[in-house]
Parts: sequence; structure tokens; C-alpha cells
Amino acid sequence: MPESDITMQPKTSTFKKMRDALQQGIYCVINPFVRLLIRMGVTPNMVTTIGLLGNIAAAVILVYAGYTGSPEHMNYDLVTWAGGVIILFSLFDMLDGQVARLGGMSSVFGAMYDSVLDRYCELFTLGGISYYLIQTGYVGGALITFVALVGSIMVSYVRARAEGLGLECKIGFMQRPERVVVTSAGALATGITGQCVDPARFDATVILITAMGIIAVFANLTAFARVSHARRQLIK
Repeated sequence: MPESDITMQPKTSTFKKMRDALQQGIYCVINPFVRLLIRMGVTPNMVTTIGLLGNIAAAVILVYAGYTGSPEHMNYDLVTWAGGVIILFSLFDMLDGQVARLGGMSSVFGAMYDSVLDRYCELFTLGGISYYLIQTGYVGGALITFVALVGSIMVSYVRARAEGLGLECKIGFMQRPERVVVTSAGALATGITGQCVDPARFDATVILITAMGIIAVFANLTAFARVSHARRQLIK
């Protein structure tokens, strides 16, 4: 094993354990609701579709905020609503998997459908943020958001290509759950701060742009790390 792998393995393992523990804690909270959905006859694909529709709604709110906004009128109340909608309906990304597992409804098509709609969710939400930033005069922030979008798509694409070659490729820090948290938290913090703080003292939009910058950097680093990880497996 290369020395770089040895030094990185403990950190990756610790982060994975923390991530898995948090995920199991969330499952304990949502499982009663999941069982209720199963008894109601709700399928995993229905849950996935609802999540997509919610993320489209968030994107529409952001587009409307940009369309009716300006550098002097940032519509921070709408940005707050968009952040709340993103985090609420992104929970369906976790619910659909649990409905499939607990309801015995797992399928290969369901897994593919979930993955495809996840990409659509990110395209819509980050596209909405980019439009909002352009319309309100933050062209640089919109470009950063575009780079974040590229990284988000490439993280999933590299994994899909690697797994198509029979390789395991789930490494990296900025996976979809982390990207959802950063996006929704960035929008919520921007909207709330913008409504509470005098714009002359602090530009709240910097929070949203910083969140997009975090995704832009770490998502692309994750994509390249996955390429490197796949390469090491192929040349063994």
C-alpha cells in the first residue's frame, strides 16, 4: 500500500464512522414515518419523485427571487424559504432508500431512478442559485456556483464509470449528503442574515457564495481523488 494511502486511511475511516453513526441516528428518527408510508402503499420511486418536485420548487423560488430582485433588493426572505425547501425535500433522498429496504421493495431500476433524479435535483437547485446571483449582480458568485455544479456532477459520474468497470469508488468528503447540507445551510444562513443585518454593515450574499465555493473546491477534489483511486485499483 502506498504511503499516502496509509496516512489517509485513519482519517477517512474516522470520518466514515462518524458519518455512518449520524446516518443511523437519523434512521432511528425517521423509521416510524417510513413504516407509516409503507402501510399507506407509498413506493420508493414515489418518494424519490416527491423529492425532485420539492427541489424544483426550491429552484423556482430562487429564480423568482432573482427575477424580481436587484442589488438593492435581494429578496432574502425568498432565499430563506428556498433553503428550507431544499433541506426538507432532500430528506426524501434518505427516505426512499429506507422505504425500499424496510418495505422489501429494492430494485435495480429503483437505484438507477434515484441516482438520476438526484442529479436533476442538484442541477435545478444549483442552477437556481446561479441565476439568482447573476440577476442580483454577483456574476463571480454565479461562476463559482457553476464550478460547484460541475464538481457535483463529476463526483457521481466518476463513481458510475468506475463501478461500471467493477471497481469500488465511494471515497471522498464532498458526497451528496454533504453537498445538500452545505447548499441548504448556505441559503438559510444567507436569507436569515440578510433579513437581520444591515446590508451596509455586512453583505449576507457572501455566505451563499462561500458555501458554493466550498462545494466547488471539495467536490472537484473528490472527483479527482476518485479518478486516482480507480487508477490505483486498475494498475495493481
